[in-house]
Amino acid sequence: MLMLAQTSTDRSEPPTTHAITDNKVLDDFAIPFGKWIDQAVDWIAINLEWLLAALEWPFKTMIDYLVGDVLESVSWVVVVAFFFVLGTLARNLKVGIFSAIALSVCGLLGTNFWFETARTIGYITTAVVLCVIIGIPIGVACGRSNGVWQVVRPILDAMQVVHAFVYMLPFIYFWGTGPVSSTMVTMVFALPPLIRLTNLGVRQVPADVVEASRAYGAPEWRVLFDVQLPLARLAIRTGINQTLLLSISMLGIAALMGAGGLGRILNTALSDQDPALGASGGLAFFLVAVVLDRITQTEEGVTGNIFQRTRLAWTQRKNPEDILSDIGTNKSVANTESADHKGSFVQVGTDEKPWMLLALIGGLASIASVFFVWSADGAGYSAFGRRSDGSIVGASFNGLSASGGSWFGFLTLAFGLFIVAAVIATRFKPGYGPRFFSTDGVLVVSVALLVMTIGYLTPQFLGSGLGTSSSTGFGVYIALFGGVLATIGSLMWIPQAPHSPIHPLRARVGRGQIVLATFAVLMTIVGAFSSWSYDRRGDVDVVAEARARVAEAREQEKADPSSAAIAALDIAALPATSAGRTLIVTNGTSDQGSRLGVWTLTAGLLGLAATLPAAGISLRDDRRRWRPCFRYDERWRWRWSAIACGIGTGITAIAFCWIFVQVRTADPIFTTGVGAFGTLIGGFILAASSRPILREFRRAKTYADNELGDFEFSSSPSPEATPVL
Repeated sequence: MLMLAQTSTDRSEPPTTHAITDNKVLDDFAIPFGKWIDQAVDWIAINLEWLLAALEWPFKTMIDYLVGDVLESVSWVVVVAFFFVLGTLARNLKVGIFSAIALSVCGLLGTNFWFETARTIGYITTAVVLCVIIGIPIGVACGRSNGVWQVVRPILDAMQVVHAFVYMLPFIYFWGTGPVSSTMVTMVFALPPLIRLTNLGVRQVPADVVEASRAYGAPEWRVLFDVQLPLARLAIRTGINQTLLLSISMLGIAALMGAGGLGRILNTALSDQDPALGASGGLAFFLVAVVLDRITQTEEGVTGNIFQRTRLAWTQRKNPEDILSDIGTNKSVANTESADHKGSFVQVGTDEKPWMLLALIGGLASIASVFFVWSADGAGYSAFGRRSDGSIVGASFNGLSASGGSWFGFLTLAFGLFIVAAVIATRFKPGYGPRFFSTDGVLVVSVALLVMTIGYLTPQFLGSGLGTSSSTGFGVYIALFGGVLATIGSLMWIPQAPHSPIHPLRARVGRGQIVLATFAVLMTIVGAFSSWSYDRRGDVDVVAEARARVAEAREQEKADPSSAAIAALDIAALPATSAGRTLIVTNGTSDQGSRLGVWTLTAGLLGLAATLPAAGISLRDDRRRWRPCFRYDERWRWRWSAIACGIGTGITAIAFCWIFVQVRTADPIFTTGVGAFGTLIGGFILAASSRPILREFRRAKTYADNELGDFEFSSSPSPEATPVL
């Protein structure tokens, strides 16, 4: 069967026809949809230039002001301080401190990383703010009018179904490549969840509440602002958080469109196959994402890490309403856990006070130690990375100076201040304030202080190949003494402290805790035998040997002029033959290094040993017979968990101090190795493995008789308060 085909434009050729079963017939009847769109785009660019400029204005203005005039212009310290205040006010003090530390790490990666971090924050903030300005009013209108919702819903479906690559081209055509068009694409991609969740939040406000407000004569604007929006706040905040997560996930595509930021660093690292750049950019990207996510979370929000939350945002893009059901479940659980608001915390008893005083003295000694001499006639740790510090005869340095304790001193001061503050807070306001301002928090920090101070003394005790004339000052031994006192005091204090778990611990061995601690020890083993320093400055002996060989070649050339060519080749080959010898790599156990790996490995094994009783494993049964068994003693497991967490924190502190002492003082071509970073991660995992048990314990409360009715306790005829442990 033949069909009449489109006539050829060339009159000399006869018209071609194709059978309907021939695939080429499709070309004969091609629909010029692409040309229609091309004509429409050309018409818009020519006739609606004013509209394109108006749409571009808010994006360009916000980006230029926020990124160019603010984030890139002010000091990084101001930005970090601002996010500390923002995190504290929006969430709590812990989030504020974490935000400040995370952004500081982004800056410490380098100046370029800081500028790209600032641009990333600016682009995301611009997209989210404009999404809020547009999305919340539209969502409110959809929630209050079914007609508006019927019109907006298909548009949202199209925005969620169509891939971003499809509508990237018109944005680039109208507004070019760069941050403006990429921010627009990001906003289109991230806007639907906010509109949907706002609509749902308004619709879920109980109808009887709305009708009651209207019955009392409230106008519609008061019904909206005083009733519907406050009750829909959880849904709206969740929508803002989901919009933020989707905006973060679009940074890579935004970088492809010419925007700057950390996405561009990752794309550059991928195209150049640069693992170092990719790792640093990935770390900064992760920290920025976590900071922004934590600040915008609701207090009753969905739990989980940043990867789980981003995955949830992606999987629930079409049905973000389902997220609210999870939040409602978490909220009910949180309310059940926090229902115990009555009563008063048990006051400090006479059996606690002596050990609290001993821990307080240890903390004060640690604080005072940093103002005494830590290193004399040379530097302690800075001499590893800065050779000029190896021998400074007659000079002495305290714990805060760069050539003294440096970061070891800073952390000693911080640990001491924490111990003092926790003891004082517990003495006068027990149970109030931050969670770890309690006996287990003091034990964790005291053990960490002791582990870190011993680590500082490790090069002197074990010997190292540094060959300096420096000597350890008595300030270090004061810090060690303070750590010992604080550890003994907190170890004796914790059995006397009236703490109990919120929920009963499971009557089984904590296998997960043991697995995490074992993995942490494996990390410290690998870290101990991996590189802790890369020294490219050239060894003194190698330089002297090279000079001797040059002199010998010169003498040989004078004695035998015919060997001049051979002598010249020998001299020219010296840089290549000595290049490998100028790079000195030391691991954590090497005699030429600090040998910190020896102590961190030992401490890691001690931490694993402490984790076993913390997980419920005992070597003596109820009849005191020596055999492995399970011991269900909640407070016993709690004490050992605090010890294991303290050891892990101390290992983390040692690796942290080694890295940042060299960052602060080392020559540019001396760098710390991956072994120190692996040890830091291992210590962190060891500390985190005990955290689930520690967070369960709170100081006990006392309840009056009339308060016991809210709980399933029998009332006592005595008017005195009844302790509940």
